[in-house]
Amino acid sequence: MKISKITHRLVDMELVRPYTIAFTTFTSVSNHVVEIHTDSGLVGIGTGSAAPLITGETNDDASAALTEAAADLIGCDVDLEDLGAHILAAYPGAPAARAALDIAFHDLVAKAAGLSVVDLLGRSHTSLPTSITIGIKDTVDEVIEEAREYLGRGFRSLKVKLGKSIDDDIARLEQLRASIGPDPTIRVDPNQGYNIEELARFFVETEPFGVEFVEQPLADDRDDDLLRLSDDDRRLIAADESLHSPGDAHRLAGPPALAGIFNIKLMKCGGISPALGIADVADATGIDLMWGCMDESVVSISAALHAALASPATRYLDLDGSLDLARDVATGGFELVDGMLSTRAEPGLGAHLL
Repeated sequence: MKISKITHRLVDMELVRPYTIAFTTFTSVSNHVVEIHTDSGLVGIGTGSAAPLITGETNDDASAALTEAAADLIGCDVDLEDLGAHILAAYPGAPAARAALDIAFHDLVAKAAGLSVVDLLGRSHTSLPTSITIGIKDTVDEVIEEAREYLGRGFRSLKVKLGKSIDDDIARLEQLRASIGPDPTIRVDPNQGYNIEELARFFVETEPFGVEFVEQPLADDRDDDLLRLSDDDRRLIAADESLHSPGDAHRLAGPPALAGIFNIKLMKCGGISPALGIADVADATGIDLMWGCMDESVVSISAALHAALASPATRYLDLDGSLDLARDVATGGFELVDGMLSTRAEPGLGAHLL
């Protein structure tokens, strides 16, 4: 099976509601949509969301890489290992573009085999719960209102964005827990908003509120400061912006381990293939995996889900990005029932462009 044509386009999509994190607010998102055609008649699809604040890749960077790939890859055999190595070498600074291509490669190969992507990779899990994210709000009442909305929709795990004020963060978590009761899980993401002293204080003062874990609390150039925490507290740290590649995974895994959880995002690392390289490091070193996302189409969310369910070390999902979109470029991809995510019984990703 050889590549006969590659097309790509950039699509702007509004969000259901504005979304604020520690350093910015989003009202819309752009996704790159890729279609890879083959001489067999099969078409693989992929999407990518560039994140200049996280990876340094702009939409122009991603578009340039995809335009070059559309010419460069014509006539190539659809071989996952060879194509993955090629695009990593050719476009090292465009992880979202690589992710869109890599996702489409996997969709193609799985369709050709008559298997879902997860079953092609080797399934470890059938279904797992995802958290759903509450952005930074002006008031705690807004946080509680959104939390109740999500709990009413069947979600049982909330991820709360923090990082602007340690005092406000602690007070809001206390009020949120009092409002929703002890059962729903709460994980938090300060998006690099704390220093080590604030983080140490956070662990002490939020212990009664049952915080599940803390995602990327420090700036990504301050990872070594985490060694000032106890081993138990470091087990509750999820590395995100610090983790882009299997090499980063080896560094963070130690010994000593700087974090007990790796948050893998396909857009950071460049697709399913490098993500599975990170997952292998986690599995070998006893690190738990969370699979996360940005605001993305169901295509790339589904790709992350397939990879997550194929990884033995997966413990957590945070794959709610497509739920933020007022409209999507695709349909299908996954099943969501009471906060539980599972794949569809279709070859490939099970997603279809509209």
